Amino acid sequence: MATTSEWIAGARPRTLPAAAAPVLVGTGAAAQLGAANPGRALLALGVALALQIGVNLANDYSDGVRGTDLDRVGPMRLTASGAARPEHVKWAAFASFGVGALLGLALVALSGQWWLIAVGAASIAAAWYYTGGRRPYGYRGLGEVGVFVFFGLVAVLGTTYTQAGRISWVAVTGAVAIGLLACALLMVNNLRDVPTDVLAGKRTLAVRLGEHRSRRVYAALLWVPIVLGLGCALVAPWSILVVLLGFPAGLLTVTVLAGARGRLLVPVLAGTGMLELAFGVLLGLGLAL
Repeated sequence: MATTSEWIAGARPRTLPAAAAPVLVGTGAAAQLGAANPGRALLALGVALALQIGVNLANDYSDGVRGTDLDRVGPMRLTASGAARPEHVKWAAFASFGVGALLGLALVALSGQWWLIAVGAASIAAAWYYTGGRRPYGYRGLGEVGVFVFFGLVAVLGTTYTQAGRISWVAVTGAVAIGLLACALLMVNNLRDVPTDVLAGKRTLAVRLGEHRSRRVYAALLWVPIVLGLGCALVAPWSILVVLLGFPAGLLTVTVLAGARGRLLVPVLAGTGMLELAFGVLLGLGLAL
């Protein structure tokens, strides 16, 4: 039976900044519209964290039972390592989705936007079918599409809309930027796993593009959001704070373009997650100010 520390590692805490960042930007955009609501922001954060943990555990289960994770570099996998029984990991994923659904229902009830229940259901379905089901879209190079839509557009704009009842062009710009950073996080994760994914038949975007082009795409996914953040300074001058991310983005870019592989990409994965969180803090703060 897996220990508490193994369950925590299996939840992949290094990816959790990807859940917090869109809520920060979405709340900043709501504040820019004069309608920030801390209570609803906290509920949105709870939803995002629960879904992120859920998709991590669902990925652990689905890849584990398919044998994709048998020789994988990076954080431990509960299923593949045998630390936890596959059905336990699956039900833990469903439990996380359930927590996210309950928090989401509370948020929908407070906002009065009941149609958002359909969006929430689509988000949970996308989280499961990323690597689950008979034809997981993550195995066909479409993972970045799902991440961009649900951890970028839906997460940011949903946060803004449930607080302000409307969205703005800076909210959309922030959503696109966060979506691209979330894609960068997935890209470097998949870049690390290219050798084992090829053997397992998992055709991620990194596998389809090849390592050389994937590294260049990763660099673009880091820098375009910074440019978009600076564009928000046209109406929210303090958004220029995102320029502070130029140095860490440069370090990550150089490391990846220099050809880091395997375990050398593990700290890059963590650094990309922290960069996304820092972007969320700085842009969210810039919009609020």
